Amino acid sequence: MAGSTSALTGDRFVRVAIRQMVSHDVATADHVMRVSFGTFLGATDPATTFGEAQFVRTRFAAEPSWAFVAEHEGEVVGSVFATRWGSFGFFGPLTVRPDLWDRGIARQLLEPVVALFDEWPVRLAGLFTFAQSAKHVALYQRFDFWPQYLTAIMAKDVSRVASREFELFSDLGEVHRALVLSECAELTDEIFQGLNVGHDVHATHAQDIGDTVLVRDGSTLVGFAVCHLAGGETGANKLYVKFGAVRPGGHAPEHFTLLLEACEQLARERGAGAVVAGVNTGRHDAYRRMLESGYRTGGQGVRMHRPNVGGMCGAHDFIIDDLR
Repeated sequence: MAGSTSALTGDRFVRVAIRQMVSHDVATADHVMRVSFGTFLGATDPATTFGEAQFVRTRFAAEPSWAFVAEHEGEVVGSVFATRWGSFGFFGPLTVRPDLWDRGIARQLLEPVVALFDEWPVRLAGLFTFAQSAKHVALYQRFDFWPQYLTAIMAKDVSRVASREFELFSDLGEVHRALVLSECAELTDEIFQGLNVGHDVHATHAQDIGDTVLVRDGSTLVGFAVCHLAGGETGANKLYVKFGAVRPGGHAPEHFTLLLEACEQLARERGAGAVVAGVNTGRHDAYRRMLESGYRTGGQGVRMHRPNVGGMCGAHDFIIDDLR
């Protein structure tokens, strides 16, 4: 997601220093991120946007070398974060201090991110942005990102659910965790070649900001979901599904329902009153299954891809992610 607008040239252009983020940048970058989004969204007090949810701190802690800041006259005035899930990369949030919007800073921040995608390399790169903002869409098109289907940000109040039928990554020993990471990578590779979200499974566990739900059919892993709780990328009293997927095949719809129920049960166990999960509407079967499970859309944005292909957003891909 992004909270800065597209660049202009000429006398409004401001050249900034782009460098990797370091620990003493985090507080300022977090403040700029909240004020940027809050201003764009028309919040009464922009600095309080997102409440307890953490994006800057968690993504910097996950991998500092993937975080960049824009510095102007000795001050941090913007930041951006890249993430690699194996063969898929995405970035966000990208934000610039509101008094410096439309000065070319967002474009400068994007340059090291795109260079990372080319260096890794990834088969596909993406982002989530405001569907209603022509400026945002035009900015990312300059870097060959193109609009795909809408992504729905959905939520459901926690209700009584069936007894637990899943494992948690945090309950496993070190050796078993390594085996599970391999199982997760093998599952996602069946959906999109090379897709591997082990980075976020590990980061969520290492930072103690949630857990990963593991659903099995017998001994076979058929689904998993990386879930954030307090201290992570979610507000108070909520569980946020950052990524979830089930193994492709004839039983995928039923397994997807089991995964949704497992996330809801974890929310209940941890005292959260609601589950938040985003799904791209190009994944029609998953989107319909979430609606049938009681999820309702509270907001939406557009997913953009580089190159312009729909990869991993097919009608029968049962994946939860929103790239915010």
